[in-house]
Amino acid sequence: MVTPFNDNLEVDLERAAQLAQRLVDQGNQGLVVTGTTGESPTLTAAEKLALYETVLKSVGDRAEVWAGTGNNDTVATVELSKQAAALGVTGLMLVTPYYNKPTQEGLYRHYAMVAEAVDLPIMLYNVPGRTSVNLLPATVARLAEDFPNIQRVKEASGLMDQVTEILVRAPRLHVYSGDDGNTLPMMAIGAVGVVSVAGHVVAPGIRTMIDAFVAGDTDEAARLHRHMSPLFRALFVETNPGPVKAAVKLQGLDVGPLRPPLAEPRDETIALLRETLAQMGPAAGN
Repeated sequence: MVTPFNDNLEVDLERAAQLAQRLVDQGNQGLVVTGTTGESPTLTAAEKLALYETVLKSVGDRAEVWAGTGNNDTVATVELSKQAAALGVTGLMLVTPYYNKPTQEGLYRHYAMVAEAVDLPIMLYNVPGRTSVNLLPATVARLAEDFPNIQRVKEASGLMDQVTEILVRAPRLHVYSGDDGNTLPMMAIGAVGVVSVAGHVVAPGIRTMIDAFVAGDTDEAARLHRHMSPLFRALFVETNPGPVKAAVKLQGLDVGPLRPPLAEPRDETIALLRETLAQMGPAAGN
């Protein structure tokens, strides 16, 4: 879920509540608050906690609410995770520590410290393109064996062999795609869904695609995947979440600007999004 800001770049909690309701109404089964798409590196701990509380009040009785409490400081991650747990979030999504470039042993210890401190379901989040470190299947399997509350993995490495190895070595974990364009291919080898960016704007189509695949209608699932692929690509022609915030605004809900150092999307990006959304039709709930 993106984080709405007002024109003064302050977190807009009222708009966050509206967005959460809209996302659940459109078919999303859960929301991750203050993940990458929520501009988490530029949010204070107090802002994050206010967002968790707001979204829980807005949709907590209808959908799972996962808190993106991970960062590159293990002690700070543990503290924020404890505070989020006290508010009643469903679980925690923990990105691999970025910039520090920890070893696999360092990654194991980072996650172990959180898992030992908080009795909540944990989703490991591997996105090496942003963090410069790859959480390897052997480390995932070790964590899954040692900590029962580590239950899910968001895999955004784009490496299908790596995803397969996780599924083989840690079969009790639920694996989610971290890239919309890889959702269907990953489900074909055993993933269960997606932590989505495009779910802001084409949730009905994504939900229908996944339901079709689960029901065994792979032809329909593949057709919907192909139909939505241009949007999956368009949402990443510039750094996320710039394009998706613009797309949500094009659909009638202004979620405000980006916080620096991110910059607003270019005019040509807005034009591409407008054209692509127009082609989506029912997939976008239009």
